[in-house]
Amino acid sequence: MVKRSGGVLWLGIALMVIGGGFLLWGALRLSDAAPAATPPPAPPTATAEPLIPTRTPEILPAATPTSTFMLKPTATIAATVTPTSDLAELTEVPPTPSPTVATTLVFTLTAAPTPAFSPTSAPPDSSDFVVSAAERFRLCVSLPHGAPGKADLTALGIGWTMDWSVRGAAGLPTGIAYAQTVRMSEAGLFPEAATLTAVAAANPGATWLISNEPDVRWQDNVPPQTYARLYHEAYHAIKAGDPAAVVAAGGISQPTPLRLRYLDAALETYQTEFGAALPAQAWQIHNYMLREERDSWGVDIPPGFSDNTGVLFSIDDSGNLAVFRSQIVAFRQWMAARGYGGLPLIVSEYGIPMPPDYGFPLERVAEYLRETWRYFLTAADPTLGNPADGGRLVQRWCWFSMNYPPYPTGNLVEADGGAWTPLARVWMSYVTGDK
Repeated sequence: MVKRSGGVLWLGIALMVIGGGFLLWGALRLSDAAPAATPPPAPPTATAEPLIPTRTPEILPAATPTSTFMLKPTATIAATVTPTSDLAELTEVPPTPSPTVATTLVFTLTAAPTPAFSPTSAPPDSSDFVVSAAERFRLCVSLPHGAPGKADLTALGIGWTMDWSVRGAAGLPTGIAYAQTVRMSEAGLFPEAATLTAVAAANPGATWLISNEPDVRWQDNVPPQTYARLYHEAYHAIKAGDPAAVVAAGGISQPTPLRLRYLDAALETYQTEFGAALPAQAWQIHNYMLREERDSWGVDIPPGFSDNTGVLFSIDDSGNLAVFRSQIVAFRQWMAARGYGGLPLIVSEYGIPMPPDYGFPLERVAEYLRETWRYFLTAADPTLGNPADGGRLVQRWCWFSMNYPPYPTGNLVEADGGAWTPLARVWMSYVTGDK
């Protein structure tokens, strides 16, 4: 009996061991299939962008060569801007007493007159302006949905494109480069660092744009201190995969004094926390002229700032060529003063977001396109520009956009991605000379 009872006991123990083994195996399988405890951050989710006033606007007169900038006393800006004779000059005007904002300074931006815009029945004649084949590598149009649809990008003569994401250049025509864009939020980088390293290794020599409007609350929306820390993480992850990668810092919506203070705070944080100057092989900016006012239309106030106003641009300033040029010079001066003089400058997004009935018909947009390109191609200064590019101030630029329904004024293809818009036909005339 005892012997038999011992056999039963040993059998029971064996069954328990076997059963426990299956339970452990099952638990391990479930553990392998379980999601990570901390999932990678999702890409920044843009909320509705109040870039344009929703009210029926008063159509203002054509852009004038003078605009008023409202700046806080702590803003850092050069008193004069004179790299070439046709660029702007900033002159200080004594502050006007105000019962509500007693500390506001008023600066007046003056520039050489821009030919008055006068609507015509046809786009401007392009006979005096054609981008040579040797210069077209500089041209870009952004692809908001990641693909050109049915449109043939080669017809636009562009040398590069971007779509605010990180991926390979698969699907693009030969000869068109792809610029990677690393997004960020308070949750971290998107994509995460390991993916950046892998993509960099698979795409050697690529250009990397770090962040998309970190200074705008409905875009990447991070304080400058967070930008500095995430930039450090992204930079070293990219360089680990490709030491030859061209990493471009910045990404601000417009180089106004308020936004330059944002970048200054990021540089200061980087120096303090990492014991070195922020490393970069290039800088990138967007060059809009949008209102800086808390809870108003435009680009609002950068996160982490207590200001209520910056530059109070008007609707019509979205096409102000004099201010457009002056902002490029101001940013080049900022670069030089902070130890980045001579590095390449990429205008990674610009255009006119205002609707046509706000004062921006095809004829005016075509003129804006032509004159901004003319400026990019010719503006040079040996003390500010890139010495490897003849001192030119801007090396590459990107138009917004191929097609984006909320802001259709600059669209180059119709909504179905097939037919070219009238503006695209103007664009093609500027790169081919055909009318």
